[in-house]
Amino acid sequence: MVRAKLRKKYSGPSHLWQMERIKEEAQLKHEYGYKNKKELWKMTSILRNFRGQARKLIPLTSNQAAIERKQLLNRLISLGLVKEDARLENVLGLTIKDIMDRRLQTIVLKKRLANTVKQARQFITHGHINVGENKVTSPSMLVKFSDENLVSFSGSSAMVNEAHAERVAGREKRERRDKKEVLEEKMRKAREDEKKKKEEEVLGISKAEIEEIEKLEVA
Repeated sequence: MVRAKLRKKYSGPSHLWQMERIKEEAQLKHEYGYKNKKELWKMTSILRNFRGQARKLIPLTSNQAAIERKQLLNRLISLGLVKEDARLENVLGLTIKDIMDRRLQTIVLKKRLANTVKQARQFITHGHINVGENKVTSPSMLVKFSDENLVSFSGSSAMVNEAHAERVAGREKRERRDKKEVLEEKMRKAREDEKKKKEEEVLGISKAEIEEIEKLEVA
């Protein structure tokens, strides 16, 4: 018996060593925490497929095209990738980040069930995360918009307990990070105000006049 050869569900880049693409992939890995490039390439293939379908359907006017157009938009709406009043032209504007934002790993972090993308991945792969009643162990699963509120810790997971050492440590770390961000923003504004004050002293004009000059320069 001859077994059928399974086709890959993704395709990698045609040129592996493009520096700009390598830098972009490194940034995406830092932001979204995927394990290897195959995970990214699968998401890229999904994006390419959505955009390809939209590009093919835009010029068509047949009844079948209308049905396929509705099916595509409904699927994208259900995934939270486009709004309910979206058109096919909006699909062409989707980016890889739009797709990555719908991965379960990202949603777990967004809902603050985890404190880092790495921890979110660990919770999922170790069986701590449910989507509704179902335990999901795939970080790359695309979460439907309607299911986003159903993402939670599994009832059998030790992480359900908010007093768990991992969650307590995570909350403290997150609070320190949030406090740091607030202080950094205050420092940035203070530096800007100090700079404006020095400009006023040197130029002998008010802050309002400086802002008016900047607006005229932009115009």
